[in-house]
This record gives sequence, structure tokens and C-alpha cells, in this order.
Amino acid sequence: MKKLLLVRHAKAVHDTSYSDFERPLKPKGIQDATLMAERLKNEGIIPQLLITSPALRTQATADIFSEHLSVPKPLENKRIYEAGRSELINIINEFNDKYECIGLVGHNPGISEMIYHFTGMDIDVPPGSVALISFEFDEWKLLSHHTGKLTWFGSPHDQ
Repeated sequence: MKKLLLVRHAKAVHDTSYSDFERPLKPKGIQDATLMAERLKNEGIIPQLLITSPALRTQATADIFSEHLSVPKPLENKRIYEAGRSELINIINEFNDKYECIGLVGHNPGISEMIYHFTGMDIDVPPGSVALISFEFDEWKLLSHHTGKLTWFGSPHDQ
């Protein structure tokens, strides 16, 4: 069984002095990412590996998750930044089968599109949200349209 943890980066600044790629997290974003990482830890949802877009806001979110979940430093995949649905599916299908649970830290609309693609569920995914999707497969390359089940979802706005 494969488990895919999809993480939308936490709230970032919208300041024109930064390029989109270099936008840092807001203090609230740091707080939200920490909260969500702790919620995952309390639920026992710990990925073996985190893979992140190289954009500053996704790196920072992934680093917070890595630290709080005590997992290795996140790997960067430059293809995640600005990836559309088909590219994200290709990235996920190329994951190493030795890992049962991998977290992908990325951007919207891609994260929302992946949840819908794999589960058929169209849900609101605010910054900092996390979705866990389970699949009845042993190979990442088999993950495809409507083959997953949303088994956990959380947002910093949940109480």
C-alpha cells in the first residue's frame, strides 16, 4: 500500500519586492506549518521522505515538517514548481518504490488537482493544508485517476 501526503505550502508574503520564487513564509505561515506538522505527528502520520518544490516558501514549509516529524532533510525537485497536473502525476509515478509513504510539498492549483485526480474529491485546500491519500498498490507508477482514498485531511483553520 502506498500513501501520498500532499502538502500545500503555508502562507507566504505577497510583497512585490520578492520574485514569486523567493517569497518567504509569513510569521503566521511558520506558525501554521508548525501546527500542521505537530498534528500529523500526533496522528502518527509520518512520511519516510519529503520532496519539495525549490521555491523558498515550499522549502521553508518542508523544513518545518522535516524538523517536527524527525524525517530526513527534504529533497528538492525543480519540476514541482509551476508543474501542471500531468507533470505532477509523472513526478509521483516516478517515486522510488522502496518508500511506502512520501510527502510532496507544493503549490496550488497543483495540490488541489492531485487530490481531485486521485480521489475524485473537490475540496478547498487553503495554504498549509495537508491531505493523506492511500492507494492499494505497491508501485508508485500504478497510481492513477480515482485510484486513491482520502484518509486524512487537515487545515490550519480546523479547530
